[in-house]
Amino acid sequence: MEKIAVFGSAFNPPSLGHKSVIDSLDHFDRILLVPSISHAWGKEMLDYDIRCQLIEAFIQDIGSNKVTLCKVEQELFTPSSSVTTYAVLKKVEEIFPNADITFVIGPDNLLHFDRFYKSAEILKRWSIMVCPERIPVRSTEIRRRLSDNAEIRGLTTPSVERLLQQLKVY
Repeated sequence: MEKIAVFGSAFNPPSLGHKSVIDSLDHFDRILLVPSISHAWGKEMLDYDIRCQLIEAFIQDIGSNKVTLCKVEQELFTPSSSVTTYAVLKKVEEIFPNADITFVIGPDNLLHFDRFYKSAEILKRWSIMVCPERIPVRSTEIRRRLSDNAEIRGLTTPSVERLLQQLKVY
């Protein structure tokens, strides 16, 4: 049975903190990076398509054939509502009906897991893995530095760094 890790995040932008989580998921057969299209708690994010471009560059730099971009939230999205983790996991289960699916969250989300839509059912149906970033690099720091025209080397992968400098989105 294929083991699939579902790693959802804003990826606003992808950072070496995200990469450190992915590095700890090597025992999975497939790692799906699921960017949030509409954040449940109203977090402001860069345009979804631009974040997907950044994730593609990020995945190229990682160089693992296990890691893929999963645009399931785009399929599930309806304007003026957020896409729930429950809906994402249910859809991933439809796409991979014979897989063992694990939802990967950070310690910050674990503290608020009871606020997730159908949190009890999520715990019954799928595995949850709490995975702290081993490298404490936050996307917030990358955005702040870019807005200050400061260096971001060492905070994200080289292709993401180049793309962010070309796009000038922060």
